[in-house]
Amino acid sequence: MANRLHLVFGGELKDPQGTAFRDPDNIDIVGIYPDYEKAYDAWKAAAQGSVDNAHARYFIAHLHRLRDEELRQGDTELLSQ
Repeated sequence: MANRLHLVFGGELKDPQGTAFRDPDNIDIVGIYPDYEKAYDAWKAAAQGSVDNAHARYFIAHLHRLRDEELRQGDTELLSQ
């Protein structure tokens, strides 16, 4: 079974209704997790830790969706040729 990697990251947003970060150079990378459940737990802890900052927001990115394991060659391999 292939890993379904998930990235948890966040930081302060320019506008709490949007998704643009105030300072993209200082995004908080919480970690990469092998399944959604572990990523969700990490996301929840990070989000709860920033509850006092209305501009802070954390996200879960589904890294496994960026690459199709069934293809002989993924997009990242094509770029390196």
